[in-house]
Amino acid sequence: MSTRDEIDGGASAPPTQFVSAILTAAGQSTRMGSPKPLLSWRGTTLLEYQVSCLLEGGASEVIVVLGHRSEDIAPHVKGANVRYVVNPRYIEGRSTSVVCGVDAVSPLCEAIMLLAVDQPRTPEIVARVIDSHAANDALVTSPRHEGHGGHPLVFAASLKPELMRITEERQGIREVFDRHRDSVLELPLNDPMIRLDFNTPDEYEAARRQYEA
Repeated sequence: MSTRDEIDGGASAPPTQFVSAILTAAGQSTRMGSPKPLLSWRGTTLLEYQVSCLLEGGASEVIVVLGHRSEDIAPHVKGANVRYVVNPRYIEGRSTSVVCGVDAVSPLCEAIMLLAVDQPRTPEIVARVIDSHAANDALVTSPRHEGHGGHPLVFAASLKPELMRITEERQGIREVFDRHRDSVLELPLNDPMIRLDFNTPDEYEAARRQYEA
């Protein structure tokens, strides 16, 4: 894998690629007990925070993939260059939502960013990943913190056919990631938020305290 030096500082110049960001928000939130997209985060819903950060960080469009309770969550998907699709197979696993989102990207798409709604990220993180992916003409870009992989991941649009074929049985996007492991651009970042996600009320409250959200 190729790597870049540790990166600090704020968001850099706008990307030179058309980046389609796919935000998966279709799950049942079983362990949370309430829909994660509608949780409070920094003065708004987690869903709206994520969409805003993706756009501010340089995504050209945001496609939100809904499923469970889509009728309750859809009104929160709004703004220019933002739309949603409903995954009728969401109960079969996140891979079906990724496929649903990838299928909906713009014909202009040059890079596909993947992020789940329970993985809040700042615009600075999004911008660093997008800018590095474009600057290095990478096939796959993976942010890392202290040697451990994080999110969001970015895939070149040339991998769209492979992303369209992922399944839960074949480990989802990991199958594509592993197939091209030698071409993955590892991007070391100092921010531990790239590894944040939460599935239970305790994890959510701990994250809110840690990030003052």
